Amino acid sequence: MPLSPGTRDRLVAGIAHVIRTGRHVSTRAAESVYGGLPSFGWALLLPLEREGEQRCSALAAQAGVDVSVVSRQVSALERQGYLERRPDPHDGRASLIRLSEAGAAVLARTRAVRSEWTAAALADWDEEDARRLGDLLERLAADLDRAAPPARQPLGAAS
Repeated sequence: MPLSPGTRDRLVAGIAHVIRTGRHVSTRAAESVYGGLPSFGWALLLPLEREGEQRCSALAAQAGVDVSVVSRQVSALERQGYLERRPDPHDGRASLIRLSEAGAAVLARTRAVRSEWTAAALADWDEEDARRLGDLLERLAADLDRAAPPARQPLGAAS
């Protein structure tokens, strides 16, 4: 059964509010945990932590932005010591980028701060409600991924 327009509107507003709040929390975390790490840092450091070293083009594809944008961001993160580069042994024109020890440490500190904030925010929740929310958020994220328009298709464009 389809959702009513009122329920859809409430969910859209609630999701937007959570996203805005998350951005504000992330900004505060960035300032309190690692000062100068640019806002895009987390989005580039995580794939390197998860999947290991890779080319700039692979990071760009994961971030959904142009390679030139990621290249500039990688350079900034490298100057700050969060990333390291080495020549790609299969293509001397390209570099492989990896997370440095400082990059791994900043991710660990950020996770700790986010975990503390989450614990404080959910201090009055019981385990059942928290698990149910986790299940629903995972389901929502998967459904949003499935419903998303194809990459690089302008909104409102015909399929």
